[in-house]
Amino acid sequence: MAQDAQPLSDDERAELEALRAEKAAREQREQAARERAELEALRAEQAREAQGQKQAAAAPAPAPAQAARKADAAEVQRIKEARARGAQLMEPDDDLRMPLGQKVVLAVLAVLVAIVIGMNLLVG
Repeated sequence: MAQDAQPLSDDERAELEALRAEKAAREQREQAARERAELEALRAEQAREAQGQKQAAAAPAPAPAQAARKADAAEVQRIKEARARGAQLMEPDDDLRMPLGQKVVLAVLAVLVAIVIGMNLLVG
């Protein structure tokens, strides 16, 4: 513990400075690599957009648009099914009976309240 409080020797200070310099150089290389990768990605995106505009101007391609519509329709259908499952789980039915999801939530809350009350009684 006493050794930690002592100032660094000249050799240790030189080593620390060398390690800091290595770390700074490594971070600069990593930053340059990230920037280079970002530049390449942006160039590729720009080239794709330019090529897409050329293709769109030359001849409209119905196949990608149709594929996009099918993907959108599939996504909409998936969302509808998820909402229907959620509604079945959390909304009351025609007889206004409590759905299973609400029963589970209330049971968990009751258990948590019982735990808090029990802890207060045991500690207090």
